[in-house]
Amino acid sequence: MAYKGKFQPRNPQKYLGDPSNIVYRSRWELKFMGWLDNHPGVLQWGSEELIIPYRSPIDNRIHRYFPDFIIKKKTQDGKIDTVIVEIKPSAQTKPPTVQTGKPNKRYINEVATWGINSSKWNAATNYCKDRGWKFEIITEHELGIKF
Repeated sequence: MAYKGKFQPRNPQKYLGDPSNIVYRSRWELKFMGWLDNHPGVLQWGSEELIIPYRSPIDNRIHRYFPDFIIKKKTQDGKIDTVIVEIKPSAQTKPPTVQTGKPNKRYINEVATWGINSSKWNAATNYCKDRGWKFEIITEHELGIKF
């Protein structure tokens, strides 16, 4: 199975955007897209269809964050919830372990990635809070994927 490709929905009317151009960038995203497409409680969904501005801690400039998914779903009590979802490996959802001694390139990259991701997720949390939406990070644990 490819790590990147185009998803072909069975229910294109549920997709927010162009259903002929749904791109997945990981097998995890592909799995989640299949779930969204087929779940009866999901009314609408989109992949990278939303832009949230955030300030990068690396260059202190405003950048554009495209969360993996936006979902409108019906709750068990009949309400409609809007949820923004980011798919990430659980290892990337925690700050890197502090390294002693001279930092190597890998550690510097992990710190930069953590800083950028944290800024994106804080912006998404605030964006959702302002609208009465929810922001969630989904990892391999929630997807039921084992290494």
